[in-house]
Amino acid sequence: MTTSLALDLSSNLDVLHRRIRRAAERAGRDPAQIHVIGASKTVPPERLLAAFCLGVTHFGENWLQEAESKVAAVRAAGAKPTWHMIGHLQTNKVSRALDLFDVIQTVDSVHVAAAIDRRAAAPVTVLLEVNVAAEPSKAGFTPEEVPGAFNQIGRLPHLHVQGLMTVAPLVPDPEEVRPVFRRLAEIARDLGLFHLSMGMTDDFEVAIEEGATMVRVGRALFGERPSPPLTRGDEGGSP
Repeated sequence: MTTSLALDLSSNLDVLHRRIRRAAERAGRDPAQIHVIGASKTVPPERLLAAFCLGVTHFGENWLQEAESKVAAVRAAGAKPTWHMIGHLQTNKVSRALDLFDVIQTVDSVHVAAAIDRRAAAPVTVLLEVNVAAEPSKAGFTPEEVPGAFNQIGRLPHLHVQGLMTVAPLVPDPEEVRPVFRRLAEIARDLGLFHLSMGMTDDFEVAIEEGATMVRVGRALFGERPSPPLTRGDEGGSP
């Protein structure tokens, strides 16, 4: 790890932790309940290893092909972070995903859940993706579908449903998406689920105030991505 790279990431991480702590305090929450998921799409392995050395132990990847090379490189270096699938998962790629990821955050249908169950050799930690804002471009269950889907998926022997995940609309003012996060928290509470993966660089503080236990941050940790331009799907949602 070069000195400049370490200083750069360390500075970003300090600011990020400070913002998380303040948001948690505003909500009367324990900051230790909130996990940073480094949304690492397009981030090279050496930068992930530097972040890991600074204490970032969870990374989220969108694309299987990119993840395969990075996971291999990070493992070869002796680091063992927790890998999260945060992009859309196709049923024909489930086996590859199970080889790479410890957590699949984007179970967006009973069909996908059943495919994971058929191919898994051991229990798999998953989150159910919910399209709270009903955006046509986004995958996920509707809020009304979640209880029934949870009942079906919860009976699958190889799936351990730990919570819910959502990608909020990209808007200028993070306050505009507060109702999205609040609605997801209500659904999780009704189902007795603990984990809420919600909030990205632009809105994670509001998400924390509404109960997020996982925030998927890319730019706030790794800095600006060179290209393509950042979209909501680039940083912790479905591509």
